Amino acid sequence: MSLKNKTAVVCGSTQGIGWETAKLLADKGATLVLVARNEGALKERVNELSASEGQKHSYLAADFSKPEELKTIVENWVAAGNHANILVNNTGGPKGGPIIDAAIEEFTSTFNQHLICNHILVQALYKGMVESGYGRIINVISTSVKQPLSNLGVSNTIRGAVANWSKTLANELGQYGITVNNVLPGATNTGRLQSIAEAKSSKTGETTTEIFDEMAKESPMKRIAEPIEVANAIVFLASPEASYINGINVPVDGGRTKSL
Repeated sequence: MSLKNKTAVVCGSTQGIGWETAKLLADKGATLVLVARNEGALKERVNELSASEGQKHSYLAADFSKPEELKTIVENWVAAGNHANILVNNTGGPKGGPIIDAAIEEFTSTFNQHLICNHILVQALYKGMVESGYGRIINVISTSVKQPLSNLGVSNTIRGAVANWSKTLANELGQYGITVNNVLPGATNTGRLQSIAEAKSSKTGETTTEIFDEMAKESPMKRIAEPIEVANAIVFLASPEASYINGINVPVDGGRTKSL
């Protein structure tokens, strides 16, 4: 599998699933454009990426809580003569809690952070994919698009909207050879999962270790995933080998999700 001469824009790429994905794409020969809000972390991460194929990696510092700023940044990047072949949409989720307790602002801010920012990036980048003859859009969402998760009311709602947006996009862009797919992580050993466990611990009195053990037992494999295991699925969907896979949801959850 080679991604030499391909450029990949990876969001949320300084840690967790995004960082493992960026490293693996670089290892396969892709030129990386890292996207996150912490410029200091971005500078460090760019220098850690493999450049065995002579790649010149770069970054865009952007805060997904400010969609208009993101729009300006990515449009200026394209206007400067840049293009991407691969886009990995990956953004941290909102705080947990029952949906009945969620404030209206939690829905609107999460909708902007996920669906609107994803859409801004696609609108800015898809023409370059058409012109280059290669396009892969992979959205990192959640298994909640198949089976809503307890105490993640806002996340369940917005993730479902992103999945339907993605399927519609796949139907429209397939004619140009651009594929659009979703990867749905289950419980994965990231900072996000740690924060969910800590929030539950504060309410129940359980230790985070006990909570992680409970999560592990929900999977037939009796463990939670490592970020690289999710990254492997993302990078396959970004590859030429996945050329006829389009418009699907791929759970990476060890079989936890009960639906087909």
